[in-house]
Amino acid sequence: MTGPLPLSDKQLDSIRASFGARISIWHGSVRSGKTVASLLAFLLSVRRAPATGLILVCGRSLQTIERNLIEPLSDPELFGEDVASEIRHTRGATVASILGRTVHLIGAADARAEGRLRGATACLAYVDEGTLIPEPFFVQLLARLSVPGARLLCTTNPDSPRHWLRRGYLDRAGELDLAQFHFRLSDNPSLSPAYVSALSAEYSGLWRRRMIDGAWVVAEGSVYDMYDEAVHLVDELPAMRRHWLGIDYGTTAPFSAILLGLGVDDRLYAVNEWRYDSRARHRQMTDAQYSAAVREWLAGLGVEPEWTFVDPSATSYSAQLWADGHPGVARADNTVLDGIRSVSNALDVGLLRIHRSCEGLLDELPSYVWSDEAAARGEDKPVKANDHSLDALRYAIHSTSHEWRHLLTPAA
Repeated sequence: MTGPLPLSDKQLDSIRASFGARISIWHGSVRSGKTVASLLAFLLSVRRAPATGLILVCGRSLQTIERNLIEPLSDPELFGEDVASEIRHTRGATVASILGRTVHLIGAADARAEGRLRGATACLAYVDEGTLIPEPFFVQLLARLSVPGARLLCTTNPDSPRHWLRRGYLDRAGELDLAQFHFRLSDNPSLSPAYVSALSAEYSGLWRRRMIDGAWVVAEGSVYDMYDEAVHLVDELPAMRRHWLGIDYGTTAPFSAILLGLGVDDRLYAVNEWRYDSRARHRQMTDAQYSAAVREWLAGLGVEPEWTFVDPSATSYSAQLWADGHPGVARADNTVLDGIRSVSNALDVGLLRIHRSCEGLLDELPSYVWSDEAAARGEDKPVKANDHSLDALRYAIHSTSHEWRHLLTPAA
């Protein structure tokens, strides 16, 4: 059943280990051998699957399932004549016969696809490109795997380090019955050195780290493409010499306050965050309530910032802060591109660190991208979406740039 392709020890080990876990996820770079290993594990699982319960194969669309799974499984050069002869599928059909078992093919392009799983009882599921599947669908799929011994196999290329598959599953492997297998391009024994070299040359920067090294990093197109969670995210903070506050005001949109600190180690830190989303809470707050909440949050931290830089359009909120005796209220410098450059410079040289408590900021960073439409017009402009905590950070950093710019030195 293994076919003519050579298999590495890493591929064989992943196949064996997958049978000991309810969830198995193969992730890593393109052409790294992870898909072949996962498909072999799937074929063996089909042979051993309980007689009761459905077998499901899920992907972004029926077309991607056919291209990424059915066609490779039907290729005798990949899996051998014996396997290829037992793969029967009519293009466009939502069922296939694999090794004598009926397999249901489900496209999951959006959250509505979750309804296709309602009422199903499954014994085995295979998910192609898990990062492209909506989270509600994935959660529902796991709930449908209720037959004793039921298992889910999944393969994916890396995505944002804040992606739900990474945060909710891979990072929690120790808490879940989950086995994960990370593959790099160099792990594929069937690729020639010339091909590996040519493919590697096609990528650069952070995109190369994702597609070649298989790292969960921010891809090109990101405004802050130098951001690396492994470098910039911290769990502990040094003592702070100074504090400043940046506030992005929102009523229907989220309100975010980012506390920026200058540590005794001469680094900048996003120390903490206070954020309120009225849509998620189903209740708006007044200027007075926002002022009281921010002052209470700062008091709980034992911090009084030297300056508080407020969204310059939020004049009524600034007036409320002044009326409440909040010290050092100032209009933030809202020159967007200059502010982005200030944040980028601080990130690029390793001057800025972000504490893990700043959840809204960490969620927004990977998805903050340049606008393709603006670029077509010859403009540098980020997409204006999910940027509230980022704006608050930009206000604090750019408005104080004269205080810390002398600390900009290249990262070691």
